[in-house]
Order: sequence, then structure tokens, then C-alpha cells
Amino acid sequence: MDKLREQCPWDRKQTMTSLRNLTIEETYELADAILNNNLDEVKEEVGDLLLHMVFYAKIADEKGAWNIHDAIEAVCDKLVNRHPHIYGDLEVSDENEVKRNWEQIKKKEGNKSVLSGVPNSLPAMVKAYRMQDKTAQVGFEWEHKAQVWDKVEEEMQEFREAEQSGKMADVEEEFGDLMFSMINYARFIDVDPETALEKVNKKFKRRFEYIEEKATKPLDDMTLEEMDSLWNEAKKK
Repeated sequence: MDKLREQCPWDRKQTMTSLRNLTIEETYELADAILNNNLDEVKEEVGDLLLHMVFYAKIADEKGAWNIHDAIEAVCDKLVNRHPHIYGDLEVSDENEVKRNWEQIKKKEGNKSVLSGVPNSLPAMVKAYRMQDKTAQVGFEWEHKAQVWDKVEEEMQEFREAEQSGKMADVEEEFGDLMFSMINYARFIDVDPETALEKVNKKFKRRFEYIEEKATKPLDDMTLEEMDSLWNEAKKK
């Protein structure tokens, strides 16, 4: 990285801001590789992300702020501080207690809100899941799964009523409430909603591409029944 920053016009031009979107893209590529269960792809994408981390550290070092060693030391100190059951004499019974202690320690470190660790720029579904998980650690949580499902049904009814009213602002709000409650239910049954939806996206893509591949005429000229027949073939395969 030292050499690239000195000799490559593109690398020399980069700033933390210009790298931001590229880092987000690389993160999603890693996420895809993980869902594909391809360890060679995961290795490549981990390397790409590590390159970005070195890049940010190099830029910070040039500004006299900190270097890669400082960043690694800081995260090590944080991990030691937040694992008193490993590096101290605290005893815990399970992972939920570990997570509760983690949030309490973060508050002591100066976090003003339980939700302060949830980035504003997270995708909405991931953000909802993380906020629900965070607030659960301080007791803001349903006691039983059945209560969560009751909430889903309540929100479904409110969404239907809003839809019948024809007021789009209300429809949008109630649809959001319904999605939020479904994400919460997914969390209760140990399903990651983002991963579940992405797997469905991939399945839909495979099946629709099968329709495109097997179609004997342009899709615009096909009936829904003809496309559905190919869809069912794809399901069997």
C-alpha cells in the first residue's frame, strides 16, 4: 500500500470518502460468497476487504491520526474489556447473558443509547433486526413467541383496514409496521430475515432465468399460464 500510494495515480487519488461505496460493494460481495457456501470466493472477498482496511489505515497514518497497529490494538483492548467472563472473574450462564453484559459495558464506555451502535446507513431490514435485538438485551422484549405472532396478526389487520381506506400514507405506515413485526417474529424463531429473503431472491432468479432459457417465443408473447408451466418445471429441477 505504501508503494501504491506513491506510484499509482488511482490509489494516490483515493480518500476515505471515495472508498466508502467501494467498501460497501466489497462487503456485499463477501455476503454473496458466504451464501454461495464457496470458501474460495470467501477467501478472495475477505482479502479484498482487508485491503480496504489497510487502505483506510494508510490514509489515516498520512494524516498523522493513527495507523493499522493502533486500530488493531484498540479493538483488542475493546474485546478484552467486553469479555470479563474470559479476561476477568465474571461468570455467565449462556450467550444471552454475554450479550446483555456487552450492552451494559458499552453504556459504561459512553454510549448514550442502547441503539447508538446501530448504523443509520444499514439496510432497513437489517437495521430493524439489530434494533430489536439490541433493545431485547435490556428487557424490552416479548416473553413468548405466541405474543409476537399475535402482534403480527394485529398489524396484518391494521394493514388491511388501511388498504381499504385508500389513504396511501396509512397504507405505507401499516405495511412498515407489519414488516417490522414479521422481522421480530423471525428473530424469535432464530431465522435471519435478510438471509431468508436473499435466498428467496436467488431462488426466484434461478426459476425465472429457466423460463427465459426454455421459452420458445418472446416472453411478451407468452401467456401467464405458459410461463407458469415453465416455472413449475424449474421447481421440479
